[in-house]
Amino acid sequence: MHHRPPHRPFLRTLFAAATLALVATAPARAQTPDPANWEAVLDAARGQTVYFHAWGGEPRINAFISWAGETLKERHGVSVEQVKVSDTANVVSRIVAEKAAGKETGGAVDLVWINGENFASLKTAGLLMSPGWATKLPNWPLVDVENKPAVLTDFTEPTEGLESPWGMAKLVFMHDTAMLADPPTTLDALSAYLAENPGRFTYPQPPNFHGSTFLKQVLATTIADPDKLTRPVDPATLEADVAPLFAYLDALHPNMWRQGRAFPQNQPAMRQLLADGEVDIAFTFNPSGASAAIASGELPDTVRTFVLDGGTIGNAHFVAIPFNASAKAGALVLANFLISPEAQARKQDPDIWGDPTVLALDRLKSDDRARFEALDLGIATLPPENLGPVIDEPHASWMTELERAWTKRYAAQ
Repeated sequence: MHHRPPHRPFLRTLFAAATLALVATAPARAQTPDPANWEAVLDAARGQTVYFHAWGGEPRINAFISWAGETLKERHGVSVEQVKVSDTANVVSRIVAEKAAGKETGGAVDLVWINGENFASLKTAGLLMSPGWATKLPNWPLVDVENKPAVLTDFTEPTEGLESPWGMAKLVFMHDTAMLADPPTTLDALSAYLAENPGRFTYPQPPNFHGSTFLKQVLATTIADPDKLTRPVDPATLEADVAPLFAYLDALHPNMWRQGRAFPQNQPAMRQLLADGEVDIAFTFNPSGASAAIASGELPDTVRTFVLDGGTIGNAHFVAIPFNASAKAGALVLANFLISPEAQARKQDPDIWGDPTVLALDRLKSDDRARFEALDLGIATLPPENLGPVIDEPHASWMTELERAWTKRYAAQ
């Protein structure tokens, strides 16, 4: 299961006038705890309850968050309540609404699992806790900023210490070797395979994150000038830029599951189609996701993973603290724990979650490094050297426009 929060496009135009005006006239905010003085943070955090708004669609992830909360309660007297989210854009809307109502303190959201256009929207509107906190966390020096630059740039948007990374993601495809021994490894080969084997592939319906990621994968492969994806969408050329993407989908959809007239709602539903033998190929944004699903009995042990020639989309996912969080100190303690070697190794275990680490293993103490070295990444997990190149996430505005265009073109069918 992918480990970043699915979300709909956050329509900045909906809030732009209000948020820009409010940011310009913002009153003084309550004093923010300084993670550079960690003992003071721990003292302030004791007794606090952190309301962690995090995607709740995967039981394994929910169980990991529960474990983290139990650990913090025992060690630091910090309680963690997961507010299970189906759409992170709704959390963004709540923070915007609190700002509009003048609620500068006592906000409902203490920590939010976030990235992409939702982060960009909150950053632009000035609705996150002061910059730089993430890079002052005690565990920050262990983060692999050299080899995993995505931890510093979120969909081309510099994070500026406004959010702390806690996992990596890369698109990998799954196939059941009992049904399909030699899967297609290019988009053209996928199209040709479906022409001969109709109905054996689908993708979640955008704006579900996994579905939108498939659109971005096709866009990155088909756009005439890939450099455009590093910049905001140009409305003057958008139609021409996405024309090859929609030409590909127009040809693909009639040969997909249910002739492309219906789509699974999310990645678990797509994974279930693979488990049930209804499709031959599915995908996940977690390189160990298939192994984790095999370990939990959700997929047969004949499933394996592969990547497309030329690379697949990859990114990092983060946690952020809103400007008016009620339990800022507790949120800092949780964010720091989430990038501890203990939590990161547990999270990377496919029997727990299988989410790749953001840490640089060569910086860890020997006993912490041993936690990772002891992990069995799973029967279906590709070794890192076989994951192929990473295609960077496009600028966040591309997802917004792709989802809007896809919905207009296909959702009414």
